[in-house]
Parts: sequence; C-alpha cells; structure tokens
Amino acid sequence: MPEARVKLVVTGDDFGYCARRNRGIVEVFQAGGLSAVSLLVNGAGAKDAAELAKRYAIPIGLHANLSEGVPVCAALRGSASLLDGRGLLRGKAGFREALRAGLLLMEEVELELRSQVLLFAELLGHLPGHMDGHQHVHVLPGVREVFARVLADFGVLYTRVPVERGWRSCPWLPPHLHLFYAQVEQDSLEAAPVFSRHGIRWPDVYLGLTTMGQNMSISNVRRALRLALEPPPCSPCPAPRVLTAELMAHPGYPSRPAEGGCGAGPDEFSRSADRRREMETLSDPALLELYAQEGVQLCAFKDL
Repeated sequence: MPEARVKLVVTGDDFGYCARRNRGIVEVFQAGGLSAVSLLVNGAGAKDAAELAKRYAIPIGLHANLSEGVPVCAALRGSASLLDGRGLLRGKAGFREALRAGLLLMEEVELELRSQVLLFAELLGHLPGHMDGHQHVHVLPGVREVFARVLADFGVLYTRVPVERGWRSCPWLPPHLHLFYAQVEQDSLEAAPVFSRHGIRWPDVYLGLTTMGQNMSISNVRRALRLALEPPPCSPCPAPRVLTAELMAHPGYPSRPAEGGCGAGPDEFSRSADRRREMETLSDPALLELYAQEGVQLCAFKDL
C-alpha cells in the first residue's frame, strides 16, 4: 500500500435502530468497511448496539436525535416544544418547520442533548468519541450553538460538518435532494465557525451525500474521493500532506415492519433495500482495494 494520502473515517449511522441494522453494521465493520459507528440512544436496539460495540471494540460516538421517535429526557415526554400532537419528536421536516416558526425552545434542545450524552455514557461506560446529528439537525440555526456548548462541556472533540464537494454536478440526485442538500450545506457553512469557537474539530472533507442508498457504488465512492483529493481552485495554501475525511453511511439489513425504530416503529428509510446495498458495497473487497490504490487509510476519529 502506498503512503497514506487520506485518513478516512467511514461511519455507520443509526447504530441502535434495530437488531437487524445492528447485525449488518457489525458485519461491515468486521469486513473492514466501517471504522466507526454513531449510536441512536433512543433506538429500540440501543442496548444491544452498546454491547456489540464493547464486544467487538468498535469506535463509537453519539448520533444526536432531535427529530425521530421519543425523547430520552423523561421531563420532555408528553408535553414539550420538540413534540408533535402524538407526543413524538416532530420528524425531519416537522422539526425544521417548527424551528423556522420559532416554536422550539432551545432549553429543551439542550436538555435532550445532555440527556442523550448521559445515556450514552451509561450504556457504554465512557463519553462519545464523536457526536453528530441525526438528519443533520446539529447544524441548524439555534441548535448549532446549543450543540457546540454541549460538546464543549462534555469534552467531545469531534463532530461532522456535511459539506461535500461536487454534489451539485451529480445527475443522479433528484430535485428534492438538491434543495435539501443546498440547505444542509448553507447551514453547515454557518455552523463551522460556531463549532470552531468551542474548540470542536471535524475532518477536512465530508463525503456521503452523493453515495447514499441506491447511489452507494464503488464508482461513486471513487468519484467522491478523487474530488476530495483535488486541491481547491486558486487556493494560496498547499494541500495538507495527509487529508482527513469522513464518509457517512447507513448500512445494515433492512428493518422489518414493527421491529425497531426510536419509539414509533421503523421508518421507510430503515426498511429500504438501500440499507443492504450500502452494506454490500462497503464490504466489497474491490472497494477496499480502491482504498489501498488511492492511499486511503481507514481509522477512527481519535486517529485523525
């Protein structure tokens, strides 16, 4: 293998969602296709996931969840600005709509985030090695300031800033994803200085928007990696000797109806065959060979 040009964290999100997702994620880790996981502590399989992480020494962080299922904090159950009329977190779109309308109380956001960190520590016996946001809620206005403060208070050093080079030129992304990704990018660019002020770090490069689900393929991962390795145009600064990167992934065996979820059953995303496609692609020896050819070394956040 040539000298490493990239230190790459391949993160399996939604660990803890259900037993089938957990099993698939562990299999990909054992095959060498994942180097870290992010745990949903309010997932139906969170305890099982924590035991698996300990058993197989999987580097693990917290997938902070403010948008799906039931909150961890008992004080917020039943009646809170974070909840919809059914007593559940408002969902990806509903959370954003309520935030834009000024309906969400940031003190409740902070209470729930702190409760999730404490539950993580209870399940694993240590604090998260990194912390990101389920459905990218951690970069949203207002939330990012609270999120950064919580990470700083607990000494969690690493997060995710989901800005991916080249996603706008991908013909396979439908219009609705273009709209969503453009907003995620803008929110992320505005969140970066907030995280930086609190001493929080993130890899040089983020990958994952263009390689999710049915778009997870060796050719698409190769494209994303090569774009990441290109020096920024007209940059006065030389490229770092070793680039750091994160590839976000959502592998696993698809959830069965009524098995798993975060308090309201598994959603369509988790039941999709796309989960297995990601699992199979990430475990493909040809992808691991591509990493070797490109000088990509898989690692955990602590190794960056």
